[in-house]
Amino acid sequence: MKAIVLEGFGDVDHFHLAEIENPVPKAEEVLIRIEAAAFNPIDYQMRQGRREKQLMTSSIQGREMSGVIVAVGSQVAGFLPGDEVMAASGSKGSNGSYAEYMAINPIMIAHKPSNISFEEAAAIPSAGLTAWQCFKRMNIQAEQRVFITGGSGAVGSFLIRILKYHGIHQIISTAGSQKSTEALWALGLDESQVIDYRNTDLTAELITANEGLLFDFVVEIVGGEISEVAAEVLKVNGTYLDVTFLGTERTRGLLFDKGCVVINISNYAHALGNNLGYYREALNQVAALIEAGEISPPAIHVVGELSVKTVQEAHLLMENNQGQGRKSVMKVS
Repeated sequence: MKAIVLEGFGDVDHFHLAEIENPVPKAEEVLIRIEAAAFNPIDYQMRQGRREKQLMTSSIQGREMSGVIVAVGSQVAGFLPGDEVMAASGSKGSNGSYAEYMAINPIMIAHKPSNISFEEAAAIPSAGLTAWQCFKRMNIQAEQRVFITGGSGAVGSFLIRILKYHGIHQIISTAGSQKSTEALWALGLDESQVIDYRNTDLTAELITANEGLLFDFVVEIVGGEISEVAAEVLKVNGTYLDVTFLGTERTRGLLFDKGCVVINISNYAHALGNNLGYYREALNQVAALIEAGEISPPAIHVVGELSVKTVQEAHLLMENNQGQGRKSVMKVS
């Protein structure tokens, strides 16, 4: 099979196209022909050799995908050849999703909603499970207020869809471009709920937009300076959901001083605890909402087909925060 292989840490020039043997599924695995793969910020953080590289088990990157099952191990139940699926593969497959095939335990996959494309399905697992984990762990009530940094991105937009479906409407988010702003409007936020993060006094703008109140919850998806703003606008004993682990020392100080609850959102935590069944269960819940038309999948940008150029372009888009509210996806088959 063809695969894009990472041959060293650093810039995007370390990716190369390779022809390798197809993975052979074990008795408890299925073999998936990958139709589409999605890109995640953790991909470029791994490529750069940051702490996330410790999660790598293959030189082929990619942690989520959609495709068609072509072979089933003798101990597998519930899936058949020809089934269309999506997978939160993480580092648990035979290789990453920048490839034509993957063997994986079906405990980490779910059937693809029939009303969406493979490209849309590939964008669901990581962003969908991250957003779903945020929602479930927040235990937010209808009257409570939430600030989401970078809400137009894949995780933020998915979370806004889930929150609104469950009757949570007091949501404020930030955007830095007209396209990102329009993406948030398309999710049902009005002009008063979308604040330009380039404003001189962002903290004051956010509090004014929130009717002069501090927030019950913040969901921090961006990192850096805006994480400090997120901590500033959170109320005493409020809840801070950290999706990036990119907060500053000042962010941590502000949260400590306010006695805030900090919830670290990590999709791979369940894999570290060997609770792999979580991925299928959560994916099935998200897929059911999409299948029923209750929520829509993330907006996507198909960067290209399986190639070094596509992978390089997608990594640079993520690194430079140029997604413009769309999840980058690669067509594979």
